[in-house]
Amino acid sequence: MALIILGHPNIEQSLANKTIIKELEQSDLEIEIRSLAQLYPDYKIDIKAEQEALLKHKNIVFQYPVYWYNMTAILKLWFDMVLEYQFAYGSKGDKLKGKNFIPSFTVGAPESEYHTLGEHHFRVYEFCKNLEQTAYYTQMNYINPFYFHGTSINAGYTEENVKERAREQAKRLISLLHSFE
Repeated sequence: MALIILGHPNIEQSLANKTIIKELEQSDLEIEIRSLAQLYPDYKIDIKAEQEALLKHKNIVFQYPVYWYNMTAILKLWFDMVLEYQFAYGSKGDKLKGKNFIPSFTVGAPESEYHTLGEHHFRVYEFCKNLEQTAYYTQMNYINPFYFHGTSINAGYTEENVKERAREQAKRLISLLHSFE
């Protein structure tokens, strides 16, 4: 069974993340989806409930859109609150040891803008170092991120193109999760 921590602040308005979640829900995987924005519209995260959910699962997927080269605010708050001392780290903080940390996100701009001379200057994987370090620090197994570029209609992508690429990402993610069974 896999836990999906959905960090989209408004999933109903989403094309890419909503499609990925829909594909996961329709798959034959046993999953638990925790939509942070729906559970905590006031941003008052129930730390114990979130920790209990983490304890029940071996595979933890963090699904979100990239906002300003990072995770969304509610997902960042989730990390700050839930991965606390003596739970996720510290002398007795080994509760996540050996679990799989699986980033899955979407990037609005085209891939061609993510390089040294591009508009965004860095490759996407360079923005993931904080994720990798978090997995390392909490003794989790960091899985290389699942992501795709070009989710912004404002950047000229069509709704169907975004949805198709989201379905492809979901299939890769489903395949990975099956491989852990």
